[in-house]
Amino acid sequence: MSRPDHVGESSQDLKAFMKRVRRLELRTERKVDELLVGRWHAAFKGRGMEFEEVRPYVEGDDVRLIDWNVTARAGKPYIKSMREEREMSVMLLVDASPSMRFGSSDRSKWEMVTELAATIGLSAVRNNDRVGLSACGAEGDMRLPSRTGMKHILRIIRELLVLETHQDPSSRSVNDGFLRDAMERISSRRDGRHVVFLISDFREQGFEKPLRVLGRAHDVIPVVVEDPIELRLPAGGLVRLKDSETGRMRWIDLTTSRARRQVQDLIEQHRQYLEVLFTRSATPAVWLNTAEDFMDPLRKFLELRRNVS
Repeated sequence: MSRPDHVGESSQDLKAFMKRVRRLELRTERKVDELLVGRWHAAFKGRGMEFEEVRPYVEGDDVRLIDWNVTARAGKPYIKSMREEREMSVMLLVDASPSMRFGSSDRSKWEMVTELAATIGLSAVRNNDRVGLSACGAEGDMRLPSRTGMKHILRIIRELLVLETHQDPSSRSVNDGFLRDAMERISSRRDGRHVVFLISDFREQGFEKPLRVLGRAHDVIPVVVEDPIELRLPAGGLVRLKDSETGRMRWIDLTTSRARRQVQDLIEQHRQYLEVLFTRSATPAVWLNTAEDFMDPLRKFLELRRNVS
């Protein structure tokens, strides 16, 4: 994904940028400490069980783990001791299309996405999991390979902040299927199974089949980022609305109840469409509102996932 240099043109730009990185890191650290470390381990099982050792059987052990060859040689029961293979690969697949720059509240969708991605990434590395990034948008697909460690997470945070700084929210880019192409690219990888956090407002069309294919290859968690005005329109007035994906503008008179009902029906239909799609694809979603803290929905999702796993 082509873009300007990270830090602008002067040392002051560099200092200001690094302060933003540090502030975001500190906010995220507190969220991870508060909530996610224990829940993360419980919600995301390792890739499987691997053999650790053979030891004498004690009362209460699972008899299905008895090693009959060793038991026959020793004349007393021995069992195979197994341990969970914990290392896991997390992929942050982030929609960087123009509509993700929209914000009617204190923060834009992208500002929430950056903090959310940092929280997920830090929670993963605290459990020695690998984290990668794929940000797909009008300027291409920016990718970072899956790695562990704080240095790598800080790089992910920096890259997301750069995208926020340098992308124009009013750009008139035609929807070229950024999200669909990124999903197809990850589905075609042959480097094992990933936990894919698919973070988007899902305004794009034609991603239904790629979502199903991705869900067969990987553990997919859609994260739907919504702005309050996209859920309920403001009362009254002549409003000029822009489709952030196509750049098209239109005026809508919201003073009439009929116009308000028509637009609100379209909003609700889109949400219902996504709910049905995620249900059919067996990919339960996390729903976030930029006017609210994302921790409560994320906490509830991890608790539900832990209980059903």
